[in-house]
Amino acid sequence: MSVLSDRDIRLALAAGEIAITPFSEADVQPASVDLHLDGTFRVFRNNRYGFIDPRVEQSELTELEHVADGEQFMLHPGEFVLGQTREKITLGNALLGRLDGKSSLGRLGLLIHSTAGYVDPGWVGNLTLELGNVARLPIALYPGMRIGQISFHRMSSPVERPYGSSELRSRYQGQTEPTASAAHLGFDDEHQLKRGSSEQLNRD
Repeated sequence: MSVLSDRDIRLALAAGEIAITPFSEADVQPASVDLHLDGTFRVFRNNRYGFIDPRVEQSELTELEHVADGEQFMLHPGEFVLGQTREKITLGNALLGRLDGKSSLGRLGLLIHSTAGYVDPGWVGNLTLELGNVARLPIALYPGMRIGQISFHRMSSPVERPYGSSELRSRYQGQTEPTASAAHLGFDDEHQLKRGSSEQLNRD
């Protein structure tokens, strides 16, 4: 698996293996493309549930907040919110993406993802950002600011089941806003799998 250079990124864009909308040539770096912050955030409302339960859908745990261009969203120390890239990303079946933060923002204490840095082959949609402030002062976030960068890795062969395939039950394909966790669906899948295994053992 190899990382695409700036030259190969341009070739992949021209060939339709990668689509980035909107796209500017000025955002192409030596081995990545800069991405920008959208003005939509999903904010946690900690007074609505006693605790976060990943087994249960907690529809009122978060709510969307919109910030206009030129305005700021203040991320306080220790606070965690979901944001998203302004760009919509589409990947072909032989490429995967890796999302990373900008070094300049990391040096201010801003984290843009905790675990969700991996973009599967076949992905289509905006990327949800897991924004956290580990500094001791609030950090002002502005819609349109450079927030991260995505690099692209060519796989040994195209995948057989790209993200979004029906059998994979992909939860976030096509997302256009910061999307709340669908962890509870994973618990349902595990329950069904265990029940199916148990029924098979009983029949045997």
